[in-house]
Amino acid sequence: MKLTISRKLLASYLAMALLAILASAYAIFSLQNLNELAYAIIDEDFFVVDTGKKMMDALLGQESAEKRYLILKDPSIAELFWSRSHEFNDSLENLRKNDIPGVAKTLSQISFLHKQYDDLFNQTVTLVNGNHIEDATKISETDSQRAIEDMATMLRDIRTKAENNIDTRMNLIKTRGIRASRMTITLSAIGLIIGLAVALLITYNISRPLKELKKATEHIAEGKFEYNLNINRPDEIGSLADAFSFMMERLKVLESLLLDASPLTGLPGNMAIEMEIQKRLSEKKPFSLCHVDLDNFKPFADKYGYAWGSEVIKEVAHILTENVHTTDLDGDFVGHVGGDDFIVITGSERAEQVCQKIVEEFDRRSMRFYSEKDRQKGFIIGKDRQGIQQSFPLVTVTIAVVTDDGSKFQGPLDMAKRAAELKEYAKTLPGSNYVKQESLEKLS
Repeated sequence: MKLTISRKLLASYLAMALLAILASAYAIFSLQNLNELAYAIIDEDFFVVDTGKKMMDALLGQESAEKRYLILKDPSIAELFWSRSHEFNDSLENLRKNDIPGVAKTLSQISFLHKQYDDLFNQTVTLVNGNHIEDATKISETDSQRAIEDMATMLRDIRTKAENNIDTRMNLIKTRGIRASRMTITLSAIGLIIGLAVALLITYNISRPLKELKKATEHIAEGKFEYNLNINRPDEIGSLADAFSFMMERLKVLESLLLDASPLTGLPGNMAIEMEIQKRLSEKKPFSLCHVDLDNFKPFADKYGYAWGSEVIKEVAHILTENVHTTDLDGDFVGHVGGDDFIVITGSERAEQVCQKIVEEFDRRSMRFYSEKDRQKGFIIGKDRQGIQQSFPLVTVTIAVVTDDGSKFQGPLDMAKRAAELKEYAKTLPGSNYVKQESLEKLS
């Protein structure tokens, strides 16, 4: 069996995985124990403390209502007493349902005393209604007060016991957590040492071909794509070397495309445009070729200078790239033929939308390249090709749109020629506009 790098790594991973599983199993077991203690604190101790506090508040509320009733004799205060009594009984029932260890007997005693306390209040209400205030006051200050104090003492004992359980269990969590951490760290360290040893062996085995790949990378960085990568191995590094050689060939092609790009706009040039059209035609899917050209650009450049004219060209490039990208769909292409001629390739279903955006944006942004005087006039004064001075309209944009699915045109040149012909017709129309081949075919 061939011992490839992947198999070597697999063997080392299995060894480390075994130790990792042991460490993880121990950690999970310890964590489970800690979780049980934590849940016991939350479900039992904190619950007892919180419920005991609610019961104490309810009991104090009953006591307060009882004292005020003796003075005010208001039936609404008696209702408040019984409302607090129901709260107390509900909390007591919740404690019983949760079956908290060690408190069942105490809860029974509290329940008995509370029922007795409620009965005493009934007696107090009867005596007050019969105008026996002294007897009612005596019951409140003796029997009722004793029942309240006994219940309060029992509730404090329950809460104290729960708080002590919290402290005990928290200390136990801390002790077990430290022990589990130490054991987990020990097992992890052993696994790490073994992993490092295996990694060093594998690194030694693959360092030489990687140095060769590094040298090849340095040659590529210097623009030398003819480097002979002499690596013949039947493993993954051999496959990497083959892929690296293929990458060098691709970089040679990409470099030629980069050299073809426009130095002014940075957009792909004629070679890239032709390749893109050929690729779309071979895919046999509908697409639109949009030839973008500026009208009356030469008079503008003659008057304002080539540098300002270059700024207009760059602005057109920005408009094209921005509005093509706003479709949020992949696969669009923008190229610069040269001068004031551009190419946009996009899906046939959104070509009209893209052209509309380009026309609108150009008409909006182009105004800033004129002086205020020329903007107000709506034309400029310049000389034509014969040197005769005359007025020229402001620069506008014309777009010729040709659509194909690989069945109409024989190749990129044929399709580009048709777009150029359509553009010449579109330039005869006033203002910025776009013309689709399909629209002319319907008219004819």
